[in-house]
Amino acid sequence: MALVPAVVSKLAESGFEILVEQGAGAEAHLSDHEYEEAGAKLAPSADQLLSQATVVLKVREPRQGAVGDEVELLPERSLLIAFLQPLANADLVRRLADRGITSFAMEAIPRTTRAQSMDALSSQAVVAGYRAALTAAGALGKFFPMLITAAGTAAPGKVLVLGAGVAGLQAIATAKRLGAVVEAYDVRPAVKEEVESLGAKFVQIEVQQEGDGAGEYAKELPEETQRRQRELLAERVARADCVITTAAVPGRPAPRLVTEAMVAGMQPGSVIVDLAAETGGNCELTEPGSVIEQHGVTIDGSLNVPSTMPFHASLLYANNVANLLTHLAPEGELKLDFDDEITAGCCITHEGQIVNERVRENVATDRPVSEGTSV
Repeated sequence: MALVPAVVSKLAESGFEILVEQGAGAEAHLSDHEYEEAGAKLAPSADQLLSQATVVLKVREPRQGAVGDEVELLPERSLLIAFLQPLANADLVRRLADRGITSFAMEAIPRTTRAQSMDALSSQAVVAGYRAALTAAGALGKFFPMLITAAGTAAPGKVLVLGAGVAGLQAIATAKRLGAVVEAYDVRPAVKEEVESLGAKFVQIEVQQEGDGAGEYAKELPEETQRRQRELLAERVARADCVITTAAVPGRPAPRLVTEAMVAGMQPGSVIVDLAAETGGNCELTEPGSVIEQHGVTIDGSLNVPSTMPFHASLLYANNVANLLTHLAPEGELKLDFDDEITAGCCITHEGQIVNERVRENVATDRPVSEGTSV
């Protein structure tokens, strides 16, 4: 959900009038009654809600198609905040511009200190990393912790986390709490200290990108560097009971870190949880949206992993959205300042124009971009 009752009450106190689609929060265990108590009014359907709204808050981009086209229902010159995937949705961007919609993409929030409270990619990565460790533990036919019992001693599970961004660090922390022996690898040497502070071993591979990567997302490596990286990782993958992959490069398909040969070298019963499945997957064998078994290894390519923990995913996302909204509309009145780095950084369309330079270039060339790619 883009809003939860606790956040609705705060926005209502700030002067916003909140409309919520009836029954929309049911799958996140949020009742209509809770929304009404928080100060929201219920709209019987999404169609009625969209037609009345000045500002529309969503999780995903508006639905398009012959039946139930939400873009047509958005009032002209209204404001839209959601995960829009603008590089993968050129047609949507054009249509939003044509209708004069001012749109803000949550995945384009600048990665700055001022914008941390609005950073939905990071908040949802926390949920995904936590869930990934639980998924790996549930699918593995072994204990994560070492157990000493009268019937014998069980060795601890070995977990390898590839990518030590927000999702990776949360996966490391959760796997450690469950008692596993954890190793982690990232091309950014600056994250070594963070990995070790969580009790995991940082895998040293002398392959790295330009700069230390501190405070940044990972950048794409040259193909030859990626090849050497895979060779050096093969031994670590083979030793692991579980591999959790989280490596993503904004605006690009996920880098392939785990080859079929690496999967074949793992022990039968091992598990790979690929959090990069949304952009193609870090594992060569990942089938986005499916859980499969290849070479005796379970490969989980589930999509939209945060939605499997709907209550807290909604709570964190709602706070991100509300913080952006109050930044754009202090005291309930829209005051868009395009000299502000946050406003300018995540605005995609405004007053009939595509204002994000990278998105504008993509739309102009109509260059195909893999589904799920973010700004």
